[in-house]
Amino acid sequence: VQLQASGGGLVQPGGSLRLSCAASGSIVSIDRMGWYRQAPGKQRELVALIASDGSTTYYDSAKGRFTISRDNAKNTVYLQMSSLKPEDTAVYYCNLWSRIQGDYWGQGTEVTVSS
Repeated sequence: VQLQASGGGLVQPGGSLRLSCAASGSIVSIDRMGWYRQAPGKQRELVALIASDGSTTYYDSAKGRFTISRDNAKNTVYLQMSSLKPEDTAVYYCNLWSRIQGDYWGQGTEVTVSS
């Protein structure tokens, strides 16, 4: 299973970005997909998760500003980020978890929020 993340870049404070992560390979089942981020000098932290039933979980700082969604037919997860702040600057990693196949990580996409 491979995860390919895209959509990162440089954005001004208050701006928006949409991250995408497509899963490919021998996928049997996907129970949950999500996004984590790691800022320089900090530990990786959860941003948002979406389960196979569509239920979502958000880290406190993402609530009200970020929206996670999923296209099951394309095995793709999205993260729509708005009202971005400099403290959102980080490398964003997508994650796939399958009870059958295990835990997989994408290569990360860098988001920089700066004027």
